[in-house]
Amino acid sequence: MRILAISGSPRGKQSNTRRLIELVLDGARSVGAETELADLSELHICYCTACNSCHVTGQCVIDDDMGPLRDKMLGADGLVLGSPLYFDSVTAQLKTVIDRLAEVVHCQMFLGKYGCSVGTSGGPEKDTVVDYMNGLLVRLGCTVVGGVSASMSLPGSFDAAQAAAAELGRELVRAFEEKRTDSNQEKVHAAMFERFKHLVAANKENWPHEYSYWQSKGWL
Repeated sequence: MRILAISGSPRGKQSNTRRLIELVLDGARSVGAETELADLSELHICYCTACNSCHVTGQCVIDDDMGPLRDKMLGADGLVLGSPLYFDSVTAQLKTVIDRLAEVVHCQMFLGKYGCSVGTSGGPEKDTVVDYMNGLLVRLGCTVVGGVSASMSLPGSFDAAQAAAAELGRELVRAFEEKRTDSNQEKVHAAMFERFKHLVAANKENWPHEYSYWQSKGWL
């Protein structure tokens, strides 16, 4: 199993979020997974400009680090997202990556992948960012196996999260190997599939690349 983890913290190696991600990856490697960490503080990724090129041609016009990162995401069997909580959501760094995934969601390219999320917060709302990232992964087509979060203001919270992180990594690998499914998540996957099936079909003339992609999959 190949796992790609993405750290959205701007603090790099000093990040508590990144530390939890590293522990998730340690756990995954302990049961045989191949892992890689992409730290967004080390990458140059620009905002989506909504030019529609990805829908029309399958190519993004922006020459930055998103192309290689997207390829790694597509090549992974499992995805781990990590971010501190910034005003009830992920960091700007991670949100910028998410916004560059328009073709991925339109073409349902993450169907069959597995995922989990890791988050930290300054206050008690430590689950807010994990819930957002896991919800996103489900809508992108992944089967989500759980999450780990820590509040840096609650005594013992980070220690507990560190203790749980490695097991989350092992659980991610087990879920992939067992080809687990979740009935509630499957309903979301089905709804998203139908949504984009109709959207792409309705834009056959406007989005020739995406229409051809769906045809090639036998989905139309």
